[in-house]
Amino acid sequence: MASPEPLARGAGALLARWRGLQALAAQRRQAAAAAAAAGVQGLSSASGARSNAGGGPGGAHAASGPQPQPQPQQPAWQGSPQQQQPQQDNQPQQQAARGTWLERALPASALPYAHLMRLEKPIGTYLLAWPGLWSIALAAEKGHLPDPWLSFLFVVGAVLLRGAGCTVNDLWDRDIDRQVARTRGRPIASGAVSVPQGIAFLGAQLALGLGVLLQLNPYTQVLGASSLLLVGTYPLMKRVTGWPQAYLGLTINWGALMGWAAARGACDWTVVLPLYAAGVNWSLVYDTIYAHQDKADDAKVGVGSTALSLGARTKPALSAFAALQAGCLLAAGGAAGAGAAFHAAVAAGAAHQAWQIWGVDLDDGRDCMAKFVSNKWYGAVLYAGIVADRLLLF
Repeated sequence: MASPEPLARGAGALLARWRGLQALAAQRRQAAAAAAAAGVQGLSSASGARSNAGGGPGGAHAASGPQPQPQPQQPAWQGSPQQQQPQQDNQPQQQAARGTWLERALPASALPYAHLMRLEKPIGTYLLAWPGLWSIALAAEKGHLPDPWLSFLFVVGAVLLRGAGCTVNDLWDRDIDRQVARTRGRPIASGAVSVPQGIAFLGAQLALGLGVLLQLNPYTQVLGASSLLLVGTYPLMKRVTGWPQAYLGLTINWGALMGWAAARGACDWTVVLPLYAAGVNWSLVYDTIYAHQDKADDAKVGVGSTALSLGARTKPALSAFAALQAGCLLAAGGAAGAGAAFHAAVAAGAAHQAWQIWGVDLDDGRDCMAKFVSNKWYGAVLYAGIVADRLLLF
């Protein structure tokens, strides 16, 4: 029979081990509870800080008393004194900016002027160039491609005129731009380019544009020079009307008149007027979608836009503009003797616009921008249809 003393010692050891495990488990539970409490407190502090800084929904209005205004994040290419100080939060944005093709291709001193021209965002050049290229293509004789030299001149002119238009816009709107989140980093609004420097740069662009214009026939030279009034006054329209996008359409589609005149020596108004009207309606569609990005800031600043004027009626109104656009294109094509390939391109473009209008989320700025940028493909589809029509002879 076993002695009771070893059994007692074994039982005591087991009991001590069990108690030790219990104590260890209790310590772990206490540590976990403390960590959770610290996390909740940290989240509450961060939330309060964001609310007091206006970072959350309605934060700027919920906080009592005057609140400091958030400092805009400037693009990496700007050389203000504040920019020279290291800012940890801005490093990813700065690294991304330095990695763009524009940042790599140009010296730092030229970058503010390149951004003033919006060279990093070529969609504006596409939208300005397409109506002129459509017009040149419609003017081509059956069996022939559009005049390549004229097409090249119109593309170069589109780059320069778009840059000049952006410069004029930024000069006029520099005070408004500082109040809008999307635009406060623009070169003139941010101070990277002074007003005198902006005016001098505008003059240089216009001089180069004049050099391009002088390559065209005298009729087209007069027609092109007459567009400068529209270019110079467009930025003022948002201050006096709720429909500045209509004025933009009149301005940016002027190439529809010039292209035919450059190719044929004068305008055939039965072709170019409906083509121009189609372009105006096209601009109403894409630029209203674009304007929905800024509707809150525009309302706060007190400037007009079709996004604010149309409001909840935006999509039905844009559908009507798109229908008018298609009808005007068919009228222009009919007057120019266009055939099946052109009609197919108009139909494909109408389908693309239906996708834009009814697919866009007008309260999502990124989706509005994506649909806006997709209009470069609309222009390409229509141009391809016109060229195919000229070559296919039916």
